[in-house]
Amino acid sequence: MPTPPRSPRVPAATSRGVPPPQRGASGRPPRPPVRRKRPRWAVRAVTALSVVVLASAGIGHAVLSGLGSDITRVDAFKDMKNRPRAGDGMNVLLVGTDGRDRISEEERRKYRLGGAPCHCTDTIMIVHLSEDRERASVVSLPRDSYAETPDHTDRTTGEQHKGHPVKLNAAYAEGGPQLTIRTVEKMTRVNIDHYLEVDFTSFMRTVDVLGGVQVCTAEPLKDSHTGLDLPAGTHTLMGGQALQYVRARHLDGASDLSRMKRQQRFLAALIDRATSSGLLLNPLKFRDVTQAVLGSVRADKGFGTDEMLALGRAMRNFSPSSSEFTTVPIGQMGYAVKGVGSTLKWDPAESERIFDALREDEPLARPRPKPKGPAPVRVPVDPKQIRVQVENGTRTPGLGKRVDDALAATGFRTTKVPRNATDRAVERTVVAFDPRWDRSAKSLAAALPGSELRPVKGQGPTLKVIAGAGFEKVARVRPADPPQESGTVVRGDEVVCGKQ
Repeated sequence: MPTPPRSPRVPAATSRGVPPPQRGASGRPPRPPVRRKRPRWAVRAVTALSVVVLASAGIGHAVLSGLGSDITRVDAFKDMKNRPRAGDGMNVLLVGTDGRDRISEEERRKYRLGGAPCHCTDTIMIVHLSEDRERASVVSLPRDSYAETPDHTDRTTGEQHKGHPVKLNAAYAEGGPQLTIRTVEKMTRVNIDHYLEVDFTSFMRTVDVLGGVQVCTAEPLKDSHTGLDLPAGTHTLMGGQALQYVRARHLDGASDLSRMKRQQRFLAALIDRATSSGLLLNPLKFRDVTQAVLGSVRADKGFGTDEMLALGRAMRNFSPSSSEFTTVPIGQMGYAVKGVGSTLKWDPAESERIFDALREDEPLARPRPKPKGPAPVRVPVDPKQIRVQVENGTRTPGLGKRVDDALAATGFRTTKVPRNATDRAVERTVVAFDPRWDRSAKSLAAALPGSELRPVKGQGPTLKVIAGAGFEKVARVRPADPPQESGTVVRGDEVVCGKQ
């Protein structure tokens, strides 16, 4: 007999008129399922998780009655055997596709959504909700990841296939949701409880109904393929522009990895918008948002209105700080496979650490002690990228070394060989810089409160600090858009605008 997917578990309901969920043989209450989204990376995750967050308003069956019928059902777990051991918490596989059936021709042209959709997956992630429903861990699986499918039947030709190498996103084309789940479970040994699939349409409509989502960028973002064109600063993006933001792949050399980082940032911002704006306390708005999302969702048969409400009650206090995001650690870029092409091969040891945390219902990152003193100043350029020569512009012995050491401690690449300035009567500390490196100069000046910016044409990439008599301290700084390599874990509240 095939093994059916696990029922989700949630704490016993406390609302009047809602009986507590029954407990199984293990004594634990069944867990509710989660829903998934489909636009790209964050897009899908954003849309799918938005339903979870929206349900946290605790609004009852009267509002959601009948919405479950809007979800297209898929038998994602049919006849699945030899699955990984089920652990605590709930694991949802979110898959994003390029479906755009209900997007107008004007929107297609304006947001450069192309022609006919390929109905392929361009976003794949595992969302883990902890057993106590106080934490969500999101692990992005790059679509070009090297994978090996289990034996399966091709859903297009009906042919029987032995397991073979593919890019991870190709599993959907060959065997749909079932093969995608089986391939992910084989690669991660993480048991998947629910399957959610979202497209462009539901993503755009959800963002619009929420009134837009705020994102911030330390530098301009321009992508000719999607049409994204954002100047540096903070912006409130509506549905179409938000879709451009999370789809853009041609902003830098990092391609999909960079895009996944933006998608995670957007998802954190959407959670913040949904949970802090009061929208979820408005029954009509709640209904509008859930209708916008559910109208374009495909989900496994076990995900229904009852499960969504139970999950929502368990997640009432969810916030960006409750979420953490990472990308599977990559061990080898450009791993060539005959007949498949260039793939990304996971780092076996580091990726196992990530998936072990999901299996054991543990945080992806260890709790970090809250730093003492004022929060670091956010700067446009990472201090690690800024080369600095320190000079002592006073007669005070050792001032140059003191400034050099303090700048190095906050991350700047100092020469570690301070010297005396020509002028030894400097009152106000000076940051001298070549105008071509003005963003680096602003980042350095932020670490030196009260300093003077002084452009010097032809100085080159090394910035110069002339410590003056008025020097008091070096302030801690950190990049506004911290570098996020694969495997790095960030919390939602670390990437939400104005809340870092």
